[in-house]
Amino acid sequence: MEYLELFFKSIFIDNMVFATFLGMCSYLAVSKKVSTAVGLGAAVIFVLLVTVPLNWLLDQYILRPGALAWLGEDFAAYDLSFLSFIMFIATIATMVQLVEIIVEKFSPSLYNSLGIFLPLIAVNCAILGGSLFMQSREIATLGLATVYGLGSGIGWFLAILAIAAIREKIRYSNVPAPLRGLGITFIITGLMAIGFMSFGGMLTGGDEEVKETAKEVALQLPQTEKIENNETKTLN
Repeated sequence: MEYLELFFKSIFIDNMVFATFLGMCSYLAVSKKVSTAVGLGAAVIFVLLVTVPLNWLLDQYILRPGALAWLGEDFAAYDLSFLSFIMFIATIATMVQLVEIIVEKFSPSLYNSLGIFLPLIAVNCAILGGSLFMQSREIATLGLATVYGLGSGIGWFLAILAIAAIREKIRYSNVPAPLRGLGITFIITGLMAIGFMSFGGMLTGGDEEVKETAKEVALQLPQTEKIENNETKTLN
């Protein structure tokens, strides 16, 4: 249940584009056609799926305070957390280079259509944000980190796929001249972000039940105290 909850939460509730607005540069630039959006979205899914669990391992066994204790007691006091950004970016750059080689080898047309934005995945803030969110939220296991990376990638993929499909349709619509291009795209993105916020109620039903139960208990306590006080007075 924990894995499923984290998976859907990272896709809909904590969506990289609509909740935190990360990766907007490539989201806006490569969303003119569905075909290129699908290619870049698939690349982002792969990079997040690989880098988030790899960076989790780095964080757990190298970077955290005391993480080097497995090397011996002499290393237990070391704190390499200041290297987090460098190590995370190095891992991301390595995976992006691998993706670039694969895409260029098997799909030259997609490689040419993505252009400079494919290697720029290495500095895409959504990719680094996935690893930093994983670290700040203290995800407990490697499996959860993998699920979080996959869910975050799918969430970004759905965002760019949706805006690309809409932009292809509105190309033939009568959009007011001042709003054509990025103007209407920003408006649509804002509306989609509002729509994705509605998914926040998916995982809060249990919390609401707990709050209602706590409220009922709190209301019953004064009545119980009054009954006990009356019984005490009667006995006296």
